[in-house]
Amino acid sequence: MSAQTDSEPSDAVATPHALAGYLTLIRPRIAVMVALLSVLGATLADWHGPWFPRFEAALYIVLVTGSASCFNQLFERDTDALMGRTQQRPFVTGRISPAAGVAFGLVLGIVGIVPLAMRLNLLSALLLAVTFVLYVVVYTPLKKVSTLNTVVGAIPGAAPPLIAYAAIAGDVGPWGWGLFAILFTWQFPHFMAIAWMYREDYKAGGHKMLAGATEEPGTAGRQAVIYGVAMIPVSLMPTVHGIAGFTYGFGALLLGILYLAPAIAFALHETRPRAKRLMWVSLAYLPLLCVLIVIDQWEMMNIG
Repeated sequence: MSAQTDSEPSDAVATPHALAGYLTLIRPRIAVMVALLSVLGATLADWHGPWFPRFEAALYIVLVTGSASCFNQLFERDTDALMGRTQQRPFVTGRISPAAGVAFGLVLGIVGIVPLAMRLNLLSALLLAVTFVLYVVVYTPLKKVSTLNTVVGAIPGAAPPLIAYAAIAGDVGPWGWGLFAILFTWQFPHFMAIAWMYREDYKAGGHKMLAGATEEPGTAGRQAVIYGVAMIPVSLMPTVHGIAGFTYGFGALLLGILYLAPAIAFALHETRPRAKRLMWVSLAYLPLLCVLIVIDQWEMMNIG
């Protein structure tokens, strides 16, 4: 049963409690990560260009990401009420009404996509719109139908730096695709750890997850190792293609090995401590790799 009240509070938009709820809808931690990755993608598109368009592109991408998150929580509010980790979300508790949520999500989406098309370029706006549709219209309902939802969901998850690159460059170059491939692959060990830890919650909500309680034991660990292994050659592709130097190549190899190690440990013995270790290593891997890219590109520009 949903935890929502029968009647929505008429002052939902005005109260500080509701304002905090709107912030929850955009998932601030994810928004910060999207912003940083978008700025990185935009910077790699034009290292010597002005900074303002990079932040502008990142802002539009963050707004549409927030819109997608809002609609995702709106459509899953009944399911969220069944899971302990999501029972306090705004639509479940009634802090924000569905009608207010729709309006909020539409405003975020329009304010993100339209200016991106008008001020930067149409390609990036189209990519952003496709990403929104893939997340809200395809991924969200697929979670109750097939374990393929993890693969589908990883596509919009990896898209922000690629879209930002296109917003500045006007096309999708090697670094745009490179960042997309890295982020796409990175998500799987990270998510397998989370999905395994909350497998009972996902089962209660009716989500079809590879790491679900009804799946064969060891599935999450095997998937984490497979993608952890794939992470190494994928992260080395920028060096192979000559768009990154030795510093990046050596650092990416080292980080890949450090990411793979806890995935192997988790696969050998699926326990909560090992799953948490894999999750924390995954969260450390991404910013470290981004810093490595910046250092490497700075070196290449100075040497050049």
